Amino acid sequence: MKKYIIYIGILAIGLLLGWLLFSGSSNKETEHNHNEATETNQMWTCSMHPQIMQSGSGSCPICGMDLIPAEANADGLSINQFKLTKNAMALANVQTSIVGNNKVDGDAIKLSGRIVENEEAKAIQVSYFSGRIERLNVNFTGEEIRKGQLLATIYSPELFAAQQELITASSLKETQPGLYKAVRNKLKLWKLSENQINQIETSGKVKENFPVYATLSGTVSDKLVEQGDYIKQGQPLMKIANLNSVWANFDVYENQIDLFKKGQEVSITTNAYPTKEFKANVSFIDPVLDTRTRTVKLRAVLNNRNAIFKPGMFVEGKIKVAKSNKDLVLIIPSTAILWTGERSVVYVKINPDEPVFEMREISLGNDIGENYEVLNGLENGDEIVTNGTFTVDATAQLQGKKSMMNPKGEKTMTGHEGHSGMQLDQINPKQKMVSKEFKKELSSAMSSYIALKDALVNDNTSAAQSTSEKLKISVNSINMSSLKGDAHTIWMSALKSINTSVDQIHNSQNIATQRKAFGTLSKNLVDIIKSFDIKMLNNQPLYLEYCAMADDNEGSYWLSFEKEIKNPFFGNKMLSCGEVKEVF
Repeated sequence: MKKYIIYIGILAIGLLLGWLLFSGSSNKETEHNHNEATETNQMWTCSMHPQIMQSGSGSCPICGMDLIPAEANADGLSINQFKLTKNAMALANVQTSIVGNNKVDGDAIKLSGRIVENEEAKAIQVSYFSGRIERLNVNFTGEEIRKGQLLATIYSPELFAAQQELITASSLKETQPGLYKAVRNKLKLWKLSENQINQIETSGKVKENFPVYATLSGTVSDKLVEQGDYIKQGQPLMKIANLNSVWANFDVYENQIDLFKKGQEVSITTNAYPTKEFKANVSFIDPVLDTRTRTVKLRAVLNNRNAIFKPGMFVEGKIKVAKSNKDLVLIIPSTAILWTGERSVVYVKINPDEPVFEMREISLGNDIGENYEVLNGLENGDEIVTNGTFTVDATAQLQGKKSMMNPKGEKTMTGHEGHSGMQLDQINPKQKMVSKEFKKELSSAMSSYIALKDALVNDNTSAAQSTSEKLKISVNSINMSSLKGDAHTIWMSALKSINTSVDQIHNSQNIATQRKAFGTLSKNLVDIIKSFDIKMLNNQPLYLEYCAMADDNEGSYWLSFEKEIKNPFFGNKMLSCGEVKEVF
């Protein structure tokens, strides 16, 4: 009996020790399995390109950087909505605008307009004889002048000769009155006054320099000559506008023309005086439609004796109209629209306080200059993406949401991704290979890009400005006839961004501004080279180089024909900062 008790005790102790030893490992295994399940649902993104979203770790298909775990999405978004990070919005320069130019306010329609000079009170001061301007008394545009004020003093050889004719004819006026009268009339046609003509005749002396007086009062809106210029008879000297009254011109779309008529009261407000409302009446409705904008001009005349209104000032007019069943025309810029076949899509910002977007198909009407008329799909007050549309589309594609090339919202996880958000395997294989002519012209443009890069390496803002202009000319001169379908779309999207970046460099002498724009320019060119699978340019390798400290430690790339690092973002401060990431 004693033996059995010992055996039972040993078994109990064994069971207890087994539980203590193996329960921890079981929990660890359970925890490991749970973590594996969590990791299975973990999405990975790129810190430089937040629109990249993959189900596993690896390298960014755009820049090659290691992907990092993405934060779990707990925003409660619908199936076709997606969110961009603030960093992605800033990197892609995504901008939005509110849809709707004309708004309904009760039984009134609000129109956008602009103050312009009253053409009925505008005149051009001309010279009535040829000569050289010895002295110009009007120094700047905007100067107020009065009728009879001395504007300029002119030396005129023909007027000098005409004075001599007058002195000679005055001695013969008794015997040849016709000749005498003809000479005086010639001087009158040259706008010499009776007093001036009599003074020449009485003194018997010829004046070398003659004054030119203002023929009306007003404001100099344009000075057309400078002191020392030689002028011809009838040549304009300056434009003079009487700003005691001005015009307010408003745009009316063609399907609203019948809502307005002459004599209607217009309530006008302006940002300069937001608390004041000015009353006027419709004085003119243009009978000719502007075929470019599909609008007509509606005009109201405003009293401006107190100089409240300045030409060029934006104003808003409110006109009461009879009730109408017509829908207001919605106008959006062409930069907001993505086309694929017969479909036209835009991206709508759903939440005004958060960067949440979704794709929406729309129907377009007439093109109006740089804009398009929207027939349906949008409503007045919708907020849409007007810049960076392709980047937003890329995000939608990579997150499996509805997009331009993926209307059903199917997940696409592939290798390289171009600027437009289209993956290379979505492009027809024939479109991946660009023509030799296109490649040659792109090589020429890249030479200008390299010159721009070298200017920034040398901290030379003036050289950067001049080379950026050459780059713009080269890029916009490239023959695109060989690019078809998606390839053409990708190139046109990149071209818009390239032109914007180049203009920023050309228009600024600030080296920091130039370098920031250069970073965006480089990104677009890298995307083009990857999208079109270009291996070499100018018969030499192209190096993709990267500096993690550029752009306020966000990191930036650039292209170079030489392997040696010469950093365009820091120049001589940190010339060798960076590394080669890829070789084409």
